[in-house]
Amino acid sequence: MNKIFGILIVSLVLLGCKQKNTKTNVIDEKIEFNQELADELEKMAKIDQIAAYIPQGKYKELSEKEWNAFKDSVFTTNQKRISEIFEQHGFVGFDLAGENGSRNFWMIVQHSDHNPEFQKEVLVEMKKEVDKQNAISTNYGLLVDRVNLNTGKAQIYGTQVTYNMNIGQAYPKKLKDSAKVNERRKSIGLEPIEEYLNGMTEMHFEMNKEYYSGKGITKPTLYETN
Repeated sequence: MNKIFGILIVSLVLLGCKQKNTKTNVIDEKIEFNQELADELEKMAKIDQIAAYIPQGKYKELSEKEWNAFKDSVFTTNQKRISEIFEQHGFVGFDLAGENGSRNFWMIVQHSDHNPEFQKEVLVEMKKEVDKQNAISTNYGLLVDRVNLNTGKAQIYGTQVTYNMNIGQAYPKKLKDSAKVNERRKSIGLEPIEEYLNGMTEMHFEMNKEYYSGKGITKPTLYETN
């Protein structure tokens, strides 16, 4: 009986060692850079940026209805493909597709507003990569805010803005505890919100210069900065 019991203990120890080694191998498995994936994400990002911006070049000839249909098609098609990539790889980090590839993956998710549940799933996995310094922390903040607004919550970092068209000034959409927003922004590497809003204000003003000129506004209204 003692002999059988001894054999059982040895077997369990060996099994435990085998399982531990297997787990270690999974953890230590090195992710190989995937150039094909990086190239695909680059192409997807280019068309995404066309759709996310105001109509340029040949797209100026489209009617508003045609332009909106084009944008919807780009965002839904990209999101379908990015979902497949996410299913296979999780959040695409620097190790898999480089910093640009990781940023391009994030950007397409950022513009998948028609599917906030998907954005939420990605956000969970992105946080893991940010904690490993394998993804861009500031972009994580932008996605947090996007997901919060898309699900009816206040944003955390104040990255999502709208504009006062009467004075040419950006201001944050629904924001939680605005008095401490710069502390939260600093924690993920974002500049003070006043500087961020001024940058968004100036960019928006340039894009809509003709409109503001018609209203007699010659320069954007900026926030005071330290």
